[in-house]
Amino acid sequence: MPFFLFIAGVSLALVYKKVPNRIEATWKAVIKAIKLFLLGVVIQGGYFHGINSLTYGVDMKRIRWLGILQKISVGYIVAALCEIWLSCRTRREVSFLKSYYWHWCVAFSLSAIYLGLLYGLYVPDWQFEMSKATSSVFPTNHSYIYMVKCSLRGNLGPACNSAGMIDRYILGIDHLYKKPVYRNLKECNMSTDGHVPDNSASWCHAPFDPEGVLSSLTAAVTCIIGLQYGHLLAHLQDHKGRMEKWTLFSFSLLVVGLLLAVIGDPVNKSLYTFSYMLITSASAGITYSALYLLVDVYEYRCLTFVLEWMGKHSLSIFVLVSSNLAVITIQGFCWAAPENNMIHWFVSRFVRR
Repeated sequence: MPFFLFIAGVSLALVYKKVPNRIEATWKAVIKAIKLFLLGVVIQGGYFHGINSLTYGVDMKRIRWLGILQKISVGYIVAALCEIWLSCRTRREVSFLKSYYWHWCVAFSLSAIYLGLLYGLYVPDWQFEMSKATSSVFPTNHSYIYMVKCSLRGNLGPACNSAGMIDRYILGIDHLYKKPVYRNLKECNMSTDGHVPDNSASWCHAPFDPEGVLSSLTAAVTCIIGLQYGHLLAHLQDHKGRMEKWTLFSFSLLVVGLLLAVIGDPVNKSLYTFSYMLITSASAGITYSALYLLVDVYEYRCLTFVLEWMGKHSLSIFVLVSSNLAVITIQGFCWAAPENNMIHWFVSRFVRR
């Protein structure tokens, strides 16, 4: 996802290179962001039940509000508003940093808010109630109450981080991701079928959304960083100048990110920590520079035509994969019984062995 955010920022610099009407451009950007957000809710909100179920639909009391596309939509609209309203467009040539001074102010402000909330918020003890049902459509009435001991601040563990607390307060625990990656830790003793035993740590049973409210701040910063790469692409005409500045920018971000990781800010994807944001943005910048060198400078387009096709249809591919529409379509063709289909045969013989 960081690469999606990065390239969205790059594209914004090209789309809004000239903005004759800021209000109209803002309105169009907001509409696009809303469409992307709603598409994400449909795809990752629980409407589709996966390859093992031929049913669909979601209980609105348990729908997941935030997901990958929703986070991208947040980053997109923040970067778009920065480009539309906060760019210094003058006829005389000014320095790169001075032209986009306010972009960096927004990026630093979002980063400061993120770090302040992540490390500064006090997380009290909390409890949650979970039902035994795994379906979001027909939950049972048998529920259990789990208690999680915290009473601390600045903790980035799975149980007591402030990102989870913010999501529980704002979104509600029933609207978070039900199968977080934290369940793969040894403390949870998760079985091969995804079941967490009752004797595991209490937080192992709790939902947690890696695409939550707090991580959307650093996601927006990633999009703003990509926007600066797009500015260099739009305003510099020579390949050498672009490559030099992209390379310098990328390795500067990488060094700072690694330094932060060494001194105590972990590279945590689930929390989208500041070091993770810098390192992934640097990786995206290096990859982008390498592809630019290969395709635009040396013109080896035949080697990357597959990537070019994927880039043109990236949203369609994401929808087909994340919603399992392609898999469900194949699964719909069965022999005598619904379970006698190619997907069930493949999963039972190769995935669950």
